[in-house]
Amino acid sequence: MVTFNVNDLKDMNARIGIFSDFLRSENVCDDDIFASKLVSSELIANVILHGGESAHFLGELFPDAIRITVTSPNQKDISVITPLPDVFAERGRGLYIIRCFGEIERIKEGLRVLIKLHI
Repeated sequence: MVTFNVNDLKDMNARIGIFSDFLRSENVCDDDIFASKLVSSELIANVILHGGESAHFLGELFPDAIRITVTSPNQKDISVITPLPDVFAERGRGLYIIRCFGEIERIKEGLRVLIKLHI
């Protein structure tokens, strides 16, 4: 399990790198590490850009999945059901991308994504 706070998008990549290093140390395949990095960055960026607050990250590894939870005390209620956005749309691409990699769930103050591992 890895947990941290991100207060600024400048810190985001370094913090996500901590989670990637943890997954690598647990012999998670590169494709699943890539998916977790992409999902993590989309979730964190959504919280900071649209919520204006810091993001709390919790990354967990299970035998068959990676679970990523990102929360913020002031997170706005957002729909997790997103249609395919227009290529030029300013909103909606991030959640659509996340749904391509895992199951997304709305939880209190944030979002949780479950990525099935390639075993």
